Amino acid sequence: MKTIKHIAILLFILSSSILSAQVQFQTRVSKKTLGLNERLRVDFSMNKDGDNFNAPTFDGFDIVGGPNQSVSNSWINGKRSFEKTYSYFLAPKRKGSLMIESASIEIDGVTYKTNSIVITVTKEIQKPKDPNSVIASDNIHLVAEISKTNPYLNEAITVVYKLYVAPNTGVSNWRETDDPEYDDFWSQHINPKGLKIERGQYNGEDYQYVVLRRTVLYPQKTGKLTIEPLRLNVTAEVPTKRRDIFGQRLMSKVNVPVAAGKHVINVKPLPEAGKPLDFSGAVGDFKFTLSTSKKELNANESLQAKVSVSGKGNLKLLSLPKLTLPNSLEVYEPEHSENVRTSLAGMQGEVSDSYTIVPQYKGKYPIPTISFSYFDLKTETYKRISSNENIINVLEGPVYGASDNNLTAEGAPKQNVILNNDQFAFIKTEANLVSKNKAQFFKSTAFWTCLLTPFLAIPLAIVFRRKREKRAGDVVGNRLRKADRLSKKYLSEAKKALGQKEAFYVSLEKALHNYLKAKLNIETSDLSKEKIRTLLAEREVENTVVLDFENILENCELARYTPITTVTMQQDYDKAASTINLIDKQIR
Repeated sequence: MKTIKHIAILLFILSSSILSAQVQFQTRVSKKTLGLNERLRVDFSMNKDGDNFNAPTFDGFDIVGGPNQSVSNSWINGKRSFEKTYSYFLAPKRKGSLMIESASIEIDGVTYKTNSIVITVTKEIQKPKDPNSVIASDNIHLVAEISKTNPYLNEAITVVYKLYVAPNTGVSNWRETDDPEYDDFWSQHINPKGLKIERGQYNGEDYQYVVLRRTVLYPQKTGKLTIEPLRLNVTAEVPTKRRDIFGQRLMSKVNVPVAAGKHVINVKPLPEAGKPLDFSGAVGDFKFTLSTSKKELNANESLQAKVSVSGKGNLKLLSLPKLTLPNSLEVYEPEHSENVRTSLAGMQGEVSDSYTIVPQYKGKYPIPTISFSYFDLKTETYKRISSNENIINVLEGPVYGASDNNLTAEGAPKQNVILNNDQFAFIKTEANLVSKNKAQFFKSTAFWTCLLTPFLAIPLAIVFRRKREKRAGDVVGNRLRKADRLSKKYLSEAKKALGQKEAFYVSLEKALHNYLKAKLNIETSDLSKEKIRTLLAEREVENTVVLDFENILENCELARYTPITTVTMQQDYDKAASTINLIDKQIR
C-alpha cells in the first residue's frame, strides 16, 4: 500500500509539472547593457494565446516604437509550435540600473507574469552614423526665437519654438524628450490650437516650419539666467537611392534627435534712482482706481470698497496697496479677484481687492487717498497714481460718543431690564416622562413581523445560493460575461485616452476583441477576418456593418505605425461605438 501511495504522489507531481510547463510567458531583451544613446528591444512572448495583455510602465525609458504584435504558428512532424510576441523599442532616459517590470496576461482564465529584468545603462557610445540620419539631421532644425535677451526684472519676454524642415524631407511624428523647467522665471505656455505649416528661411535657405509652442516668461531674478533647451525625437522621412516600380524614389524613416539650444538671458535690475518707498515690483502700463458700491447708507448696512489695478504687465505678481479706514468703520478681510489673460504680449486684465465695510455710527466718513506706484517700460521711469477721496455718508444710526446710559440710537431712550424670580423657569428640574403611545409591543403586528421575517428569509437565501452556485458552474457563461465586462471597460479606457495614440488604440482593439468573444462565443485564436465575417453573416448582420467593423480593426493595427490626429481618434471611437450598437440591434 505504501508503494502504491508513493507512486500516486510521484505521478501527481509529474503531471503537475507537465501541466505547468505547457504555458510559457517570458521577457526577452536585445541586450542587458547599453549606452545612453542606444535603443533596447523588449519582447514579451508566450507559447499559448491569451487575453488582456498588460505591459509594464517602463519607468526610466521612453517608448520609441511599439507595441508590435507578431504570431508564429507552425507544424513540425505533426507537432504544433505556437508563439505570440509583443515587441517594444525603448530609449533610456538616464544612466544607471533600470528595471523592466513584470508584464501580465490571462491564458485559460489564469493570470501569468514574466520575471523582472535589470538593464544597465552606461554613457553614450560612439556609433557609425547612418547616412540617412546624417541627411535628416542636416535638414531638420529646432529653433527657439526669444523676443528680448536683456529685459528688466519682471518684464515679459516670449520664447517661440519652431521646427524647420527642408523641402525634400518629411516629418511623420515627434515627441518631447526633455522639457525645460524655466528656473527663476514665472512661465506660462500658450500652445497653438492647430499646427499650421508656414514657409520661411533658415540660414538663408527656403524651409517649411511649424510653431510647436509659445511660452511667456517673467524673470524673477537679475543677472544671467539660463533657458534650458527643448529636445525632441523626430521621426523623419528622407529619400533613398531605391525606386518603386513606377520610378518614384522610396523614402526611409529615421529617428533624429533635435534640440533648440541653450540660451542666456541677461536680466537688468530696475533703476534705484527715483524708486518710491512703497514700490511693490509692478512693471508695465497700469491704471489704478478706488471705488465704493454706495455713497449713502444707514448704520449696520454694508458696502464694498474696491481697489483695482488694470492694464498690461505682471498683474499676477504685484501687490495691491492696502486700504486704511477709521476705527468706527468695521472692515473685513478683502476678497482678492483676478481677471487676467496671458498672450504673446504678456499679462493683460485686472486684479482687485474688494473690502466689505459696515459703519457703526451716524456721520460722514472719508476714505483716505491711497496710491499705487509702478515702473513704466516705455519711459523707463517710475510713475505714481493716486485715488480720489471718497466720502461715506451714514444717514441713520447711533451717534459716536453719546452717553450709553441714555441713548441706543438718536432720540431713543434705553430701557432698563427688570429681572424676576421666574427668569429660569424654562429649565425643568424634575422629569415627567409619559409615553404617548400606550399600545403594547408584545404580540403586536410589528412584534410578529420582526419574529417571522428571519424564518421567511431562509428559503429565499437557499434559492439565491443555488442560483449563485449554478452561475459559478456555468464556465462558458461566465467567460462570456467577463468578456462583455472587459469590452465595456476597455471602451471606457479608450475614451479617456483620446489624444494618446498608443493607449487609445490598444484599449479600442481590446474592447473590440472582447466584444466579439462575448457576442460570437469564440476564442482569441479564432479572431480571424474570415471567421468574424462568416459568423456575423450567419447571425444576420448586414454586410456594410461587418465591413465597418473590419475597417476599425484595421485602423487599430495601422495607427501604431502612422501619425494620427485627435480628430481621427474621435472619429474611430464614434464609429466603433455606433458599429457595436448596430451589431447589437441586428444580431440574431
